Formats: sequence, structure tokens, C-alpha cells
Amino acid sequence: MADLSRIGVSIDSELLHRFDSFIADKGYDNRSEAFRDLIRDRLVGSAVIPSNALVVGTVTLIYDHHTRLLPEKLTDLQHENHAIVISTLHAHLDHESCLEVVVLRGKSRDVQKLADRLISTKGVQHGRLVMSSPETVSHHPPPHR
Repeated sequence: MADLSRIGVSIDSELLHRFDSFIADKGYDNRSEAFRDLIRDRLVGSAVIPSNALVVGTVTLIYDHHTRLLPEKLTDLQHENHAIVISTLHAHLDHESCLEVVVLRGKSRDVQKLADRLISTKGVQHGRLVMSSPETVSHHPPPHR
């Protein structure tokens, strides 16, 4: 068996309660195995596409637009990376919450780096990058009619 390391993690009580409900629904015996699976999933997802491959991706963000300077920080990051930002969709979910989808195109490492910066910006409540490489999609000729 591999050596185990113990770590401490600070988590908002409501988020932990939701996580505990989630892992119970999924049948986990304990939090540790659920955390390990989440970490493995994230590592595998990050390693699939070579860093110099041309990719397209979407970064989905949910945040409270009342968080001090957050909308400006997100916009500034996008302007700083205008060469890979194709488009942005912004939707108002309710009085406080906004959904933003940023469409990106560029080298995998650059798309991942910008996505990580957007998602980790203080005040972003949820963020996810979905990335695909057109280079890995097989191209089949259209059927003859």
C-alpha cells in the first residue's frame, strides 16, 4: 500500500454539508475516498490534451456580481488575454448571481492558464473548463448523396 499523507482542508460548513450529501448519494464510505476520486479526475482531465495542441474551450463561471470589483477583475483578465478570448456570454440569474461563459481558442496550456485564473478569482462561486481539441477529432468525409 502507498504511503498516506494527512492534510487539513478548510471548507465552508454549507459546502461540506452538500458534499457529505453528495458522497452519501454516490455510495462513498468516507470523505477521503471521495476527495481522492475528485483529485484523480481533475489530474486525468488535465493530462489528456498536449500543452501545445490547438483547442477550443468554454469556461463557465457563476458569481455574485456584488462582490467588490469581481466583474471588473474578470473583464480585465479577458482583455489581457484577448488573443484567445473569442466571445463572452453574460446572463443575470437573479438579483445577485451571474453566469458567464467565456469561449476560448488557442494552445491548450494558454487556455488552461486563463481558465485557472478566471476560476480561482476570489468571489467566483463555481467555475469549470470544458476543452476539446479539433486536432483529435477524426474527420470523416460527408456521405455521398
